[in-house]
Amino acid sequence: NVVLMTLLHIGAVYSLSLIPKAQLLTLIWAYLCFLMTALGVTAGAHRLWSHRSYKAKLPLRMFLAAANSMAFQNDIFEWCRDHRVHHKYSETDADPHNACRGFFFSHIGWLFVRKHRDVIEKGRKLDFTDLLDDPVVRFQRKYYKSSVVLMCFVIPTLVPWYIWGESLWNSYFLASILRYTISLNVTWLVNSAAHMYGNRPYDKYISPRQNAFVTLGAIGEGFHNYHHTFPFDYSASELGLKFNPTTWFIDFMFWLGLVTDRKQAPKEMILARKERTGDGSA
Repeated sequence: NVVLMTLLHIGAVYSLSLIPKAQLLTLIWAYLCFLMTALGVTAGAHRLWSHRSYKAKLPLRMFLAAANSMAFQNDIFEWCRDHRVHHKYSETDADPHNACRGFFFSHIGWLFVRKHRDVIEKGRKLDFTDLLDDPVVRFQRKYYKSSVVLMCFVIPTLVPWYIWGESLWNSYFLASILRYTISLNVTWLVNSAAHMYGNRPYDKYISPRQNAFVTLGAIGEGFHNYHHTFPFDYSASELGLKFNPTTWFIDFMFWLGLVTDRKQAPKEMILARKERTGDGSA
């Protein structure tokens, strides 16, 4: 992992030099791939499958599984398994990316070492049968490697080359390598920066914070103090005029009839929790 991640980030830095040489459509395509990648994690692995904060019909689950393969952050089952353990044992040795071990460890270092034995032992005690009851999760897990090659690298590279004549070199480094590297880091910032920097208006006794920078990069996942206080809420934030593209996406899918049973924390519950355990910052 150390070697692969080092090479990936070197490739991403090199990719920056190709931006002025690429066609505008290629840059737009790379950004669209980034948004799809992000939704595969935020709306898919995180809010749908990890927390069951809403229900999605089969066509949407298939789209989110494909987007999750584009994200290449482990298959849905493994992602959700680690995330549920993270919530259950946050900031302990059983937390896969324990922020108490520092920014670097919680951001990327946890991928460079073997998991702490507590992560494995306590993770075995949690129930993940609901994940494997979903045929979409089982299918993606079975064909994960081939789906990653196709969704994360082949399709993002071939579309600009085939449709508007971009060079394969530019397509590969911008729509695949740079896009993938950025998407990884904005996800990791939720584990690192959003557990260390920001205010705690809902629960001052836990580590997760509200972080506007992370919210911007991770399309709505930076309201982290709220999320750890009310993990069942499909919006992962208080509803209102807040920047949360993932929530907008889920709401649009609800309007299309592809989403049902959106769970929300009642306003009275939120206010009561703020008064009881918040830091008074909001």
